Amino acid sequence: MELKKQTIIRAQKRIKNLIHNTPILTSESINNISGAKLYFKCENFQKIGAFKMRGALNAVMSHSSKDIKKGFVTHSSGNHAQAVALSSKIMKTNAYIVMPKSAPKIKINAVKGYGADITFCENNENARKESCQKLIQKTGANFIHPYDNNRVIAGQATCSKEIYDISPKLNLDYILCPVGGGGLASGTILSTNFFSPKTKVVLAEPKNASDAYISFNEKKLIPVKNPKTIADGLMTSLSNKTFDIILGGAEKIITVSEEEIVFSMKLIWERMKIICEPSCAVPLAAVLKTKKTFKNKNVGIILTGGNVDLKNLPF
Repeated sequence: MELKKQTIIRAQKRIKNLIHNTPILTSESINNISGAKLYFKCENFQKIGAFKMRGALNAVMSHSSKDIKKGFVTHSSGNHAQAVALSSKIMKTNAYIVMPKSAPKIKINAVKGYGADITFCENNENARKESCQKLIQKTGANFIHPYDNNRVIAGQATCSKEIYDISPKLNLDYILCPVGGGGLASGTILSTNFFSPKTKVVLAEPKNASDAYISFNEKKLIPVKNPKTIADGLMTSLSNKTFDIILGGAEKIITVSEEEIVFSMKLIWERMKIICEPSCAVPLAAVLKTKKTFKNKNVGIILTGGNVDLKNLPF
């Protein structure tokens, strides 16, 4: 399956009635602090509290009814896990989720709440893959990779597509999103190419998990090593697929410190009165770090999710 303009349009039609077209909010005070006009696409208000619902639902619904009956397997530390669990529930089939033992409790409880079957593993790539393979052999279910999957990428692309559907009014100079495995970043780049080619895509990443930044600048894929960041959704490495799309379409990648992430997260809570998780605050941190780049520009920011453990806030 090739990722074309029509692929994204079809994905948007497919999932439209089962997801939220999330609001775009602004904040006068954050505009004043940043010196830019910021438009926040609030995927923290999405079903399961994160943009991941788009990609998972599109991937699940793209299967034949015969395949849907077999159920779905994935590995994820949280938001993609919840998204596959809820998408499977919507389609009245089983979900088998592999989660690291260290996954946030709020995300584990949510996955259980959607009726999925959870298998815990060590927090490394090999353990995740092995556990998934065993489940696929045992159940015959379909595997949905969190980001190395064209159907997932097409689903994530619908987020920025919704922005561009009203974008003549916004006239965006830049759009920013965080980058972990690169599913949302890839979808945003493709959607921007097709629907708003004059908008530049800038990606944001924690300094403590900066594999995308290093790979982008070295022009070769370098996996993440020992990521230690509060942004738990951004600790995965890019795939070859997402790396190629990012290398060909991102303007640049900005890295931010843990302190900058926490400051921006707190700012969103305080000034916008909305809940966001640490990963979600990374693009705002990037804007505040490089104010000159964005001064007096119209900037779209995808607020990726709001699944945060309220007993474990960093402020």
